[in-house]
Amino acid sequence: MTAPVIEPLDYRTAMGHFCTGVTVITAADDEGPAGFACQSFSALSLDPPLVLFCPMKTSGAWRTIERTGRFAVNVLGEGQQDVSSVFGSRHPDKFGAVAWKPSRTGSPLLDGALSWIDCAVETVHDGGDHHIVIGRVLELSAPNAGRPLLFYKGRYTQTVTDPGEALPRTLSLDSFLTWPVGDDWI
Repeated sequence: MTAPVIEPLDYRTAMGHFCTGVTVITAADDEGPAGFACQSFSALSLDPPLVLFCPMKTSGAWRTIERTGRFAVNVLGEGQQDVSSVFGSRHPDKFGAVAWKPSRTGSPLLDGALSWIDCAVETVHDGGDHHIVIGRVLELSAPNAGRPLLFYKGRYTQTVTDPGEALPRTLSLDSFLTWPVGDDWI
């Protein structure tokens, strides 16, 4: 059986129905800081602590990350749409538009992010027109108060619950990454 042809617009529309958080992946080397807005970010493993993200193979920021072997993930809050827009564009001075400081490894940490995760590149895999980059977590911040910046169906959106409001234990995903029922979820 021949696989059906998937039209790019149909693919984007279908994938747009999966709500994602918005991050900015950053790195720095002798040429300066580099970064891009990224929705394809995920926690991967607790032991060892690993994350993954997927940059386009043509990304200039990816070249900096590849050279340095390290990167930071900046998790954006709902009030940071402007930061996402700058880092999602070809703006010539992305880091002039936002305050930041270097992590211990030198990767830029953006002011106002909900949290940050500083990482070393562990492995890189082929993912079509993207790379699949697995990073080992070296250090991370305690989360700041606030709601995440979300992207859904081609636009920014937000949560409607109060971030300080506790969910009933039956609805809580506190143990999502450490699911206690074997391998039936992750």
